[in-house]
Amino acid sequence: MKRGIDFTSGKILSKLLLFAGPVLLALLLQSMYGAVDLLIVGKFASSADVSAVSTGSQIMMTITGLISSLCMGMTIYLGQKIGERRADEGGQIVGSGLVLFAVTGVILTILIPLLSKQLTGVMHAPAEAFDLTAGYIAICGGGIIVIIAYNLIGGIFRGIGDSGTPLFTVLIACICNVAGDLFLVAGLHMGARGAAAATVAAQLLSVVISFLLIRKKSLPFTLDKTMLRFDRRIIGKILFLGTPIALQDLLVGISFLVILSIVNSIGLNESAGVGVAEKVCGFIMLVPAAFMQSMSAFVAQNKGAGKIDRAVKGLRSAILISFVLGTVMFYTAFFHGDILSGLFSNDRAVVLAAADYLKAYGIDCLLTCFLFCFVGFYNGMGYTSFVMVEGIIGAFAVRVPVSFLMSRREPVSLFRIGLAIPCSTVLQIVLCFAFLFYISRRQTRSRSLPL
Repeated sequence: MKRGIDFTSGKILSKLLLFAGPVLLALLLQSMYGAVDLLIVGKFASSADVSAVSTGSQIMMTITGLISSLCMGMTIYLGQKIGERRADEGGQIVGSGLVLFAVTGVILTILIPLLSKQLTGVMHAPAEAFDLTAGYIAICGGGIIVIIAYNLIGGIFRGIGDSGTPLFTVLIACICNVAGDLFLVAGLHMGARGAAAATVAAQLLSVVISFLLIRKKSLPFTLDKTMLRFDRRIIGKILFLGTPIALQDLLVGISFLVILSIVNSIGLNESAGVGVAEKVCGFIMLVPAAFMQSMSAFVAQNKGAGKIDRAVKGLRSAILISFVLGTVMFYTAFFHGDILSGLFSNDRAVVLAAADYLKAYGIDCLLTCFLFCFVGFYNGMGYTSFVMVEGIIGAFAVRVPVSFLMSRREPVSLFRIGLAIPCSTVLQIVLCFAFLFYISRRQTRSRSLPL
């Protein structure tokens, strides 16, 4: 079977698209995976259940994003070794990574259910939805080790240039989740708790099937039981690359949780509306997110091969394609947000609140095509500390204070609160261009980074 894509030679655009296509489809299915929960809960349960899934899934997305970001450290490290033509070290990297994330999963599986009510309280969940939100978090938290394994599989295969296998694993999970939601939420009327149970069960089945398939797949490295050990050097490198990304994603996720907490204090319809808008946003941001992941794998291999000029050319191509498609997403979200929101809720007040918030996200679609590609580029290059710094600055110097100030303006408008998001993106893009100029000037002295 095909081992993966070699990004270090051949036409850049065709290889990027060949890799990004399955990544985009996988992200689409992943967004559908999360959206199905909200869609079915919105159709067959109460607004309190919608609010619970909205708030609870946002918390779980933040935690899952933290794990996925740590996995990115392994993806980058593995990709660089592939680019260096030292794939024989891949088994040791993956083996140590499995040990690291297994320990992390056990710890979180214990902690999250125990802290579910405290997390719900921090989010200022509406009183009508408090117990439902805590229940959703507890169930998902109890299955976090499955969610970690699910993300780990994708990270390993993207590192070797294979985006097809993660697509297949997501497809399995998506189909199982739809079936589970229809049975537990629509059939048994379990509401938010049913959606959480369906999520964990679907990912468990996906992981089991994925491991069975992986055993039959040809890999560019050997992985055996002796490699499943705590190698300090390898784990240190994974954490060195992944921790800044994880910290950045955690703090950025917290900034979005702060916005949701601000909105939760306004009212139930606003809370549910933002939850619906976030699910819609999961779809309209798919293209830049796909290119961000693709750029990380593309650049990591070329960095390992010493082909920095090729990595920069890949960045240009990714931004161009992403911007063209981002323009379409802007138009759809800004002018037809009510149609998109109506797919997830029957409540007219919730739909209008979501559409108002989505206008701000529509503007952000024109900006993230630059930011996400830059983030993927810098991650692949190993400049993960810069990614952390620019993300934190954008989140806490702009996004949180602007959203808070806008929430104090009367009449309260979700559109004005949401404008904090594109405002933050603008600052982050400026920082990314400034850093590119800085490293270009530094590398020009050695004539190794053409622009």
